Amino acid sequence: MNTRSRAPFVSTRQALSRRRFLQGAGVAMALPLLDAMHPGKARAATSSQAAGAVPRRMFGICNNLGLRPDLFFPVTAGRDYQASPYLALLDAHRDDFTVISGVSHPNVDGGHPADISFLTAAPHPASSSFRNTISLDQHIAERIGTLTRFPSLTLSVNGAARSLSWTGSGVAIPPEEKASEVFNQLFLQGTPEQVEGQIHRLDTGRSILDAVGDQAKELQRDLGANDRSRLEQYFTSVRDLEHRLQESREWERKPKPVVSVPAPAEVGSPALYMEKLKAMYDLVRLAFETDSTRAITLMLNSVATPVVAIPGETITDSYHNLSHHGKAEEKLAQLRVLDEWHMKLLNALFGELKAVKEGGENLLDRTMILYGSNLGDANAHSTINLPTLFAGGGFRHGQHLAFDKSRNYPLPNLFVSMLQRMGLEESAFASSTGTLRGLETT
Repeated sequence: MNTRSRAPFVSTRQALSRRRFLQGAGVAMALPLLDAMHPGKARAATSSQAAGAVPRRMFGICNNLGLRPDLFFPVTAGRDYQASPYLALLDAHRDDFTVISGVSHPNVDGGHPADISFLTAAPHPASSSFRNTISLDQHIAERIGTLTRFPSLTLSVNGAARSLSWTGSGVAIPPEEKASEVFNQLFLQGTPEQVEGQIHRLDTGRSILDAVGDQAKELQRDLGANDRSRLEQYFTSVRDLEHRLQESREWERKPKPVVSVPAPAEVGSPALYMEKLKAMYDLVRLAFETDSTRAITLMLNSVATPVVAIPGETITDSYHNLSHHGKAEEKLAQLRVLDEWHMKLLNALFGELKAVKEGGENLLDRTMILYGSNLGDANAHSTINLPTLFAGGGFRHGQHLAFDKSRNYPLPNLFVSMLQRMGLEESAFASSTGTLRGLETT
């Protein structure tokens, strides 16, 4: 028997710089994080939704301070549930949405930082080693994004630094928070010179891997099996991006849709939170009505919102401080005003989408809307029992799906149901265990 102790494997190869770039023909491409970038560590060896199919759409909304759970969740379950005070404000559309309790993202903790995992379900977002994964909207955009002028839209209210949309390599997509600029992107046709300039920019961005090809091959030969596989996946994603850029090129010479509404006036003050939110909802309706995109996210960065100005209401503290109410009656009352405004604006959005006809259905029938939060109780920074409202999309709604509030059901199961409704043949997403139990299509 060999009695010598077995020392841990330690590589003597010099670590690859984390700032390593592949360069060529005037372009540079950064590398993903590889095992070879860790010194002294061991290293081991599409869509069925075609262009002519019925358009399906998704809209994901995260209010990162949530809602008062005592006023949001119904106390009874099933189709005969008694509406809570907040849901009573949506009563005109009761048959168009499902309220869900007892759900959360497994292992997504950390309080406020959990908002960036709302559509990814990536675990432990507050940890120092956290690396995000692809978000639901970008998963959709990668597969059907070329069917529309914009593969996706990433929006925010009061939150340029907080995004719901993340690429497959864990990079945040910066959100747009100026409604007027989003309107111009959607509907303002550029001059011929501007169009050709954009086409040129797309052309020069399509040849990155070709320019660095020789260096990439040389680097791959010097890496371990795990790193070679990871790098190949990375290059594949870049190739996919280049393909989508080519598809985007074709859209540049197509006229943008014409709408009969003027560009929204810019709402500058973050205190005008509800006005900014209404403007974003109007843009979402227009974007879906013109089929400019089929995947939109909206981060409601309530954490970064100061004292909200609402005509006829008295709000005396910032949104964040009100959420940490400590059960003080005055703060709870003001928080209720803000929450009810969210419900009123959702009620208006549902009504406006239902008023738009598309084929034999209305726009809400073809649009899945997920409204929720990364916090089940902002006062306690709790990330379980997330307030979840799911509307539209051609599902059989009008119910309260009540799961175990202590041992939560995985919210990513809803994401799988949404992907399948989009026409994507997916059986899993993140920490899902299947589709959402109890949710049926019409």
